[in-house]
Amino acid sequence: MPITIPTGLPARSILDSERIFALESHEAERQEMRPLRLVILNLMPTKVETETQLLRLISKSPLQVEIDFMKTSTHQAAHTSMDHLVKFYENLDSFKDNCYDGLVVTGAPVEQMDFEQVDYWNELTHILDWASTHVFSTMYLCWGAMAGLYYRHGIAKRNLDRKVFGVFPQYLQDEYCFITNGFDEVALQPHSRWAGVDEDQVRACPDLQVLTWGPQSGPGLISTQDFSEIFVLGHWEYDRDTLAHEYQRDMAKGLDQVPFPVNYYPHDDPTLEPIFSWRAHANLLWRNWLNWVYETTPYDLDQVPTLRAAGRLGTDRSIRHAPGCPRADGYRPLAADGYGLIPGAAESQ
Repeated sequence: MPITIPTGLPARSILDSERIFALESHEAERQEMRPLRLVILNLMPTKVETETQLLRLISKSPLQVEIDFMKTSTHQAAHTSMDHLVKFYENLDSFKDNCYDGLVVTGAPVEQMDFEQVDYWNELTHILDWASTHVFSTMYLCWGAMAGLYYRHGIAKRNLDRKVFGVFPQYLQDEYCFITNGFDEVALQPHSRWAGVDEDQVRACPDLQVLTWGPQSGPGLISTQDFSEIFVLGHWEYDRDTLAHEYQRDMAKGLDQVPFPVNYYPHDDPTLEPIFSWRAHANLLWRNWLNWVYETTPYDLDQVPTLRAAGRLGTDRSIRHAPGCPRADGYRPLAADGYGLIPGAAESQ
């Protein structure tokens, strides 16, 4: 089934070229079904690129999904035309009376700042307060996940001495979890961040459960026990070349100590095409989330505030254990030796 997007959105032409079925609003109005309703709070400076990445993943669900785009009013995007923002984005005032099946909060390149120093922090907290009553389930990405964990659950952000940059193994913690159903024992996940979360606080919080964890990158996927909030610390939404563009951008700026992306280029050779090793798990995560929302959300979205207030959302299922490799033998695949890098292979070709 298609996604439904605003008429004229630039991402439509890219989706068409990739044979992704997307309906514009006037086309969807002719169909006899209630689509899922999502609102995307896009905090990234490269809004069109982020829109396209997210719409690709959302489109893989067999469900019809109707998309709205939200922006902050206290911060003006410098890398997106005002015409695009005026045409496709609204602030919370335009959505505050609506109820949604899902909210997506993207990352933002501000992870080294204290949350309260971010110029739109107060506005973001108002949006999260609104979502706690008007949205069935929220997915937070990267800095958005850190912000959600901090504001909603008191989990501290920890600045890192070195950027976590590259593609890292994440170990599945419970094969029967709704959100990670069908995941392989090891899922590879892109990361690009200068901060992380306090794992001890996550582990001690009774409302949270770690769904995937890696020895190098820590938790990659965290959720509340009722799945009303999903926190993605990495970037499964990234395209094949996104990390490459970030690396080339930082190198061109002449920044000191630009990290080389781990487990990304074949033979660590940046002249070779990166390995797109996370696409299947990215598609599966989003499909699982949308399917779970579809199966558990009320048909009448106006019931969401009442259900949220009563705590009657989804299915409460705890996997409370110390995150790590769940194998009985304790083996940690890909913990140190990387993948796809075969010594001598280049010389033999």
